[in-house]
This record gives sequence, structure tokens and C-alpha cells, in this order.
Amino acid sequence: MNIVIYGTGGVGGYFGARLSQTGNAVTFIARGKHLEAIQKNGLQLKSPKGDYLVFPANATANIAEVTDIDLILVCVKTWQLEAAAKEINQVLNEKTMVISLLNGVNNTEVLGAVIDKKHLLGGLCKVVSKIEDYGIINHISFEPTIVFGELNNKKTERALLLEKLFLNAGFTTKLAENIQTEIWSKFLFISTISAIGALTRATVGEIMALPQLKKMMREIADEIVAVAKAKGIYLSEILVEKQFQMIESQPYNTTSSLQRDMMEGKPSELEGQNGTVVKMGIELGVPTPVNDFIYYCLLPQEKKARG
Repeated sequence: MNIVIYGTGGVGGYFGARLSQTGNAVTFIARGKHLEAIQKNGLQLKSPKGDYLVFPANATANIAEVTDIDLILVCVKTWQLEAAAKEINQVLNEKTMVISLLNGVNNTEVLGAVIDKKHLLGGLCKVVSKIEDYGIINHISFEPTIVFGELNNKKTERALLLEKLFLNAGFTTKLAENIQTEIWSKFLFISTISAIGALTRATVGEIMALPQLKKMMREIADEIVAVAKAKGIYLSEILVEKQFQMIESQPYNTTSSLQRDMMEGKPSELEGQNGTVVKMGIELGVPTPVNDFIYYCLLPQEKKARG
């Protein structure tokens, strides 16, 4: 399959390398010194699941150079999505499928404002990985997983084809029964831990060791459940408990990408995570006091990072 990885960071780098490893034609969209390193030395994946070097690696900054694309996996940050959609829209053919693996719950809406929705499937991923150095992706923890599905939740021929593609690439794959519920579940997981990690500058292990912070995390999650309910999405108590079990199962020193970005003074996904909870709460009349507190405490730093 002819695949484009739009954004070769920790997420795109991991899944793109695995898809390349199993014989697919993969083009990596990257920028700057990271792109130069990939073009010169290939894309190096370091992982407890097995290292792999994509060499030579097809890499470019310009998606317009790629033709006859079957699948585009969008792996940029949420604040980059609108610009990405405009570039992607120029290279679509009748059969091209587009899946966002970003954090957040509004990604298909942002893409769908630019791209014909017939191209879109819903999706998310689960992996803790990062750019260790230019051209090097380090998979740190978590069983790499892609969850995806048609926006109407039908098991179409193309969805079943993608299921086989992803399974063949060797990562955990789930063709969702209800992709919106899955997206909100991941949103709850990541938004519960990310911004509080940025605010405290603490690892997952350090946060979970303090009952007061664990209680605050539960309040964050409860507010997300209430907002989801107002949007017509039901997140059960069992589902919430499973998300907390996953958080507690992470290595002690785990940090989120949002936290790492903020600690490095970079623009982050704050708006796409806890900022979205706050804004939806206002729109729907759902109180979100804990998310408000964390979001507004971090907002000055986010604005500074964006200049």
C-alpha cells in the first residue's frame, strides 16, 4: 500500500517504520534537520518491540511530491491540523483514506471542514514515543496500538483492508464498534494526565504517589465524563476505571508529549486537551472547575511559547 505519514514525530515515526518494515511504500513528511537526517541516514526506530532502520527512507517536506496515495496517517500536533488538512486536500484521489492519530476529540471535524468526509475515518493511537535525536525515534513504553473505524461505525471493505494492513505491521489493532466512544476514552486518558503533569512538572509515578493529585486527576476525569454526556457520548464508570488502571500501569518516569513540550518551552496541545474541555463546558453549561484551574494556570506559558 502507498502510505504517507504526515508528521514524523514519535507517533508517525513509530507506526510509519513498522508499516515500512512489512513492505509498504511509506513516505515520511518531516521538516528541517529531522528531515535532513532521515534523508541521509534513514529513520532509526529504537523500541523494546525490536529496533528497525528504514533505509533508504522516502522523506520530503512537500506532500505534493507524492502521487497515487492510498492512506494518509495524520500525526502532527492538534494546533497544526488545519494547515495540514489544506496541504493534504491537494493530493487526494478517489480512493485515498485519511486517518488522524492525534490526541483530541475534534480532529475529524477540523479535517472535514477542508476535506470531503468520504476520505475520512476516525482514529487514535496509544504509544509513548518521542524524537530522541534528528532521525531517531525512541519508543519508550505502552503497547503500540491503533484504534480506528468508519465515522458511521460500519465494517466497510476498506476498513477491513486496513485492519489486515495494521495487524500485518505487528502492532495491536482494533476496528472499533463505536469510534467516537473510543476517541473520547483516549481523550479522557490523555487529558487526565497531560496538563497536570505539565503543571506539576512531575512524572506519572510521582503524581500517582500523592493522594491529593490522584484525587484531582479523578475530578478532571469526572468533568470530562460530564461534558461527553452532554455531547451524547456515554463513558461508563468501568471505562473510567480502565483508563486509571492504564495510567497506573505506566513506568514511574513516564511523561506526556504535552508535558514535555511545555517543559521545553514549545507550543503544546493544551488547547486541544484541557482547553477543549473548558470551552465545551462553557458551550454546554457543564461546570469544569478543575480543568479551568489547570488550563488557566498553564495558558500564560502556552501563549508565551506561541509568541
